[in-house]
Amino acid sequence: MKTEIGNEIYLRAASCYVRMNVFVIERHLAIADEFDDQDTAETIYSVVFDELTPVATARLLIENEKTVRIGRVATLNEYRGKNLGREVVSGLEAFAIEQGYQRSLVHAELTAELFYQKMGYSRVGEPYDEDGVDCVTLTKAF
Repeated sequence: MKTEIGNEIYLRAASCYVRMNVFVIERHLAIADEFDDQDTAETIYSVVFDELTPVATARLLIENEKTVRIGRVATLNEYRGKNLGREVVSGLEAFAIEQGYQRSLVHAELTAELFYQKMGYSRVGEPYDEDGVDCVTLTKAF
């Protein structure tokens, strides 16, 4: 397994492959909601590859001069339970720290809240609906 982080077009394509499989095909989320205007040439992606196959991903968005937002964290079904979600999130956190950012936030599904808490994130506010899914915002200082 190999993790790559950057904004190269092939990383965007690899990330979209994983997200299409997980969010659209497996979970039946609307394709128009999954692939939004935040997937741009500047967007940073973290992708784990099993040889040539992308198997886990996350993306990093810039919120402001001090804060990034990590989202669209997904792992193909057959690769779950191998800490690949932690790998892609940790990779983006390290990238953000190198760039001088001081804080990360996530809009997590309620079912993923514990995952982020184990990585040092804390809940901010109450649950809300985002694209038909119950979510909560969590934050972490670097």
